[in-house]
Order: sequence, then structure tokens, then C-alpha cells
Amino acid sequence: MKKLLIILAAVGLAVSADAALAQQKKTLAVVVKGLDNPFFTVLGNGCKKWNEEHPDSEYECLYTGPALTSDEAGEVQLVADLIAKGVAGIAISPSNAPAMASMLKEKKPQMPIMTIDADLQPEDRGLRKTYLGTENYQMGVLMAKHLTGLKPKGGKVCLQLGNVAANNINERAAGFRDTISGQKGTERLTGQGGWTEVDGCPLYTNDDIATANQQLADVTGAHPDLDAFILVGGWAQFGPEAYSATTTALEPKLKAKDLIIIAGDTLPPQMDALKAGHSHAQVGQRPFEMGHHAPDVLIQLIKGETVKDPLYTGLDECTPENAGSCLAK
Repeated sequence: MKKLLIILAAVGLAVSADAALAQQKKTLAVVVKGLDNPFFTVLGNGCKKWNEEHPDSEYECLYTGPALTSDEAGEVQLVADLIAKGVAGIAISPSNAPAMASMLKEKKPQMPIMTIDADLQPEDRGLRKTYLGTENYQMGVLMAKHLTGLKPKGGKVCLQLGNVAANNINERAAGFRDTISGQKGTERLTGQGGWTEVDGCPLYTNDDIATANQQLADVTGAHPDLDAFILVGGWAQFGPEAYSATTTALEPKLKAKDLIIIAGDTLPPQMDALKAGHSHAQVGQRPFEMGHHAPDVLIQLIKGETVKDPLYTGLDECTPENAGSCLAK
């Protein structure tokens, strides 16, 4: 009996030690625009995988963000709270880049700050150590190249964007417009390269899936002569039932390539849409890699090591012809 008690006590001490170690772990926070966006769920899975692979690390990856992607102020406050708590490092995907920068200037965080998925405005990038994620301007370039390959003579186009102040989305739009027009710094297509943006566009979804799908239905209904609809982000396709309902009605135009749909991201429902003929190209980011690599980058920064800026995670180009093999392994 005495021996059993000693063993139980030893086990108890080991459990207590493990619990104490867990409590002492330093937090590496990965803050996204909103937990309601399936793109960020994949990014969060990368953070979770890092924790599983590093059970004995002194650090723990914390995936967090406001409940709704539209809550820009909530994201800024969440980061401010993490700074006040003194976490070890923070990777931020800023929904409203100027607002996030303003808070960082005020709080002057002592821990390393990096951006992930979306960056700060160029003039504010001294507030973070590095950016990890997509080369967003190039993502827009690739969307434009796919469109010109499908419709070389040009036509009428509508761009669907996210939040007005989201740097990553605006960079994609700039890459698209500059490439399709052949003119750097094109703010709106008014015939350059044969392309004209229709009245009412660009559209701003504020990262809301229902809004994105309603906009797609409204614009394609109001402009039956529309030649291209560009989802600069994947919002509408993140609501597969609503997206399918609209694009099924558009199938004759899509099949004939009278209307071209090109979208950002390559999550499973988006690849299903591509394979069903409900889009013509998907230019995909690598969110899992972002979330999986962010803790390592933050640890490097904490240790004072030199880290490259920016750190690009690459892009995937998917079409109906290569849909089975286009995604990076």
C-alpha cells in the first residue's frame, strides 16, 4: 500500500510539473481579422499543428481574433490587450491597417510584432519586424494574366474587394489593374487595355459572405453584358450554397466563356466550384503555411536573429485543366 501511495504521489508530482510547465508557456499570438472566415480557420490549423509538433517548447501558439471579420475595432482592441498582457510576440493580420498602426504607435509594444496574411501600409511598416504571407500584388498580376488569356480583347469587368482599408486586398487590386491596363498606378479601368469597370464597381464586401453573394447576384443581373467578375478574395465562394445557386443560373454564360469568373484562394469548396465549371481560375494562397511558420519566425525575432522581410509563402494557380494537381503539397 505504501509503495502504491509513493507511485501515485510521483505520478501526481509529474502531472503537477507538466501543468506548471503548461501554465508557464510563453504566448505567441496569431491574430486574424475574424474567426468567422474559413480562410483563417486553415491558418489557425497551422498554429495548432505547430503546438502539436512542439509539446516541450517553452512557447505556445495562440490563434485568436474577433468573432466577426467586420469588427475592425475589435481586432485593434484585442491586439492592444495582448500587448498589455505582455505576451512574447504577436503576428497580426490587420483588417484596418491605418487603425492598427495608430494603436501600435500609441502603445509602443516591447515584444516583437510581425504581420501575417495582410501587411501595414508602406509608411507604417517600421512598426513591425517582418511580413509573412502572400505577395499580394503578384496575386493580382496572376488574376489579370488569367483573364487576358481567356478574353484577350477586353470587355466590362467588376472587381469585388473586402474592407476599404485592407492593405492586402488593395495590393491585389493594384496588381490586377496595373497588369490588365499595362499602366502602373491605374486607379480605375476606363478602357485601358480594352477593359472598363462597370458602374457601381468595385464592390466592398466588408469580408461578409452573405453580402458577397448578394453582390455577385445583383451585378450579374444588372449587367447582362458583363465580361468578367473578379473575386479578389474568396468571400462569395466561402458560402458554397449561395454561390452555387447564382453560378448555376449563369452556367450557359460561364460555359461559353461569355462571362469569366476568377477568384482568390483555393479552399475545398472553391476547388469544387472550379471543377463544376463555376469559375475559370483560382489563384490560391497558403494559409496553413502562414500559421505553421509564424511561431518559428516570432521565436527568431525574440532571440534577436536576423529575419528576412518580407517572407512570401507562394501562390497556386488552378484551372479546370490542372485542378487535380495544382495545389502545393
